Amino acid sequence: MGSLHCNVAASPSFSSTGSSSGSSGGENVASRDGSVRIYACFAHGSNNSLECYEPGANTWRRVGTLPGVPDGHILKGFAVVALGESVYVIGGRLCRRERGGAAAAGGVYHDTDVSVRADVLRYDVRRGEWQHCAPLLLPRFDFACAPCRGRICVAGGQCSLSGARGTAAAEVYEEDKGQWSALPDMSTLRYKCVGVTWQGSFHVVGGFAESTLTAGDAHLTPGTTVLQSSALERSSAEVFHCSRGTWEILPGMWQLDVPPNQIVAMANRLFSSGDCLNCWKGHVEVYDGELNIWSIWDHSALPDLSLLANLPSSAQRRYLTMATVGTQLYFLAGYQVPSSNDSFRTVSLVHSFDTNAPPGLEPAWSNFQPKMEPDEDDIEDESKELFSHCCSVQLSS
Repeated sequence: MGSLHCNVAASPSFSSTGSSSGSSGGENVASRDGSVRIYACFAHGSNNSLECYEPGANTWRRVGTLPGVPDGHILKGFAVVALGESVYVIGGRLCRRERGGAAAAGGVYHDTDVSVRADVLRYDVRRGEWQHCAPLLLPRFDFACAPCRGRICVAGGQCSLSGARGTAAAEVYEEDKGQWSALPDMSTLRYKCVGVTWQGSFHVVGGFAESTLTAGDAHLTPGTTVLQSSALERSSAEVFHCSRGTWEILPGMWQLDVPPNQIVAMANRLFSSGDCLNCWKGHVEVYDGELNIWSIWDHSALPDLSLLANLPSSAQRRYLTMATVGTQLYFLAGYQVPSSNDSFRTVSLVHSFDTNAPPGLEPAWSNFQPKMEPDEDDIEDESKELFSHCCSVQLSS
């Protein structure tokens, strides 16, 4: 990573709470034996790069730039999802990136929307190879996406660069057939919604949502259609039951009219850490499906995750994304810290929360600074940005 003007733990056995990561009774074997890898896609300057974090070795490495993205352009609003031993990069908004200012080092990046993409890329984790797959039936960005029953489901999102309106369209990718097929439309138009598979069904949660009013709903003139958006729609979720091939709406599942940031499933539970305005709200929340409420998970309260490491007071968080590995929640975070010549660097840290930590006996939180592979110190720079959430891949033996 090169020299840093801060003191951050560099050993995978370090925990700022005083425990070693190897001593936790809740830690799973998969996080130690290298069979799990977490992938995330970042923008470095004017290109996108797929990167891999290995919990077992506590290492970051750059896989490579995304094929098919023109030089001087970046992707935003795409989905990164794992299916088997493959990582898929789906859809997104293509932007031309230029750096302004008299000096390149001090200039600010300016992004200009170019197009909405239907492209789908597949990265074979075991072989280290990229492949172009069949494109989406409908180009989209800021949509819900999750693997479900061996397929990839997507729903909602925006399909045009003009106007802020979502789509109700959904589709599914079958890897063995290498093709996308249309699913029934949702009852609402949604974008910036979050996708997660839970209890065997694909959940599309929150987002900026609109429902349709037709004649008879609100004394409308016959033949007219009006879209309405309220807290009722934005706090709801739609669930696609794969076995039945039908959608069901769940009022109040998200409870807020601000779109969620990320929701992950673990051991028949759903976890969240914040919304699109504040990706870390100071604690981990868990969803109770029977009561249809979110509540704070015991012993997860931590006002500022950077308190787990000795970062300078001027450090600012640039990104945060969450993945599950066994009983652990891994938070991949990047912090901007001062560097030489009045510039900044991004320090990558990993914060882990053990959902099985015995209350009051062992600290639930641990903190690591990943090691960079040799000759990859430049993986960290002042412009590192995250435009999609991460995904975890379980390798077979």
